[in-house]
Amino acid sequence: MKIAALATPAPPETYVFLGPNLPSTPRVARDWLVTLLRDTGHPRLVDAARVCASEVVTNVHLHTSTPQIIVEARVAEQWVLVVIYDNRPHALPELDEWHPEREHGRGLLLIDGYAHAWGVTRMPAPEPTCEAPKQAKKAVWFRLAETEGAAA
Repeated sequence: MKIAALATPAPPETYVFLGPNLPSTPRVARDWLVTLLRDTGHPRLVDAARVCASEVVTNVHLHTSTPQIIVEARVAEQWVLVVIYDNRPHALPELDEWHPEREHGRGLLLIDGYAHAWGVTRMPAPEPTCEAPKQAKKAVWFRLAETEGAAA
């Protein structure tokens, strides 16, 4: 009888994009993520990543005063987790019904449709130090999977 060894999946690799909070940053961040996914063997996730990243980074630009937009991508063999940080922890986005007469408010519906999972995490400010005061943050994240059963 032959016994097959199960290979332990490789841990995800983490990539970080850091850009100024400018009108052009959503496009630059989206293009960075698309290139990253293509280069790491996830071309089937590109369209979903393009839409989700555009929505979240645009919201950070429009609705926060964060000086820098941080996009973190954790890339594994079967999934990608994208986390976008901002400095407005008390303004949590909520999924709402779409109304055709409203110009805004469809972003989370799009993310909900494209992503396998998504959410919002509030992070308290770090302990005070001698450095400049630290701010609390919020992270909006979404996970894209190559297959329905892929777990993060």
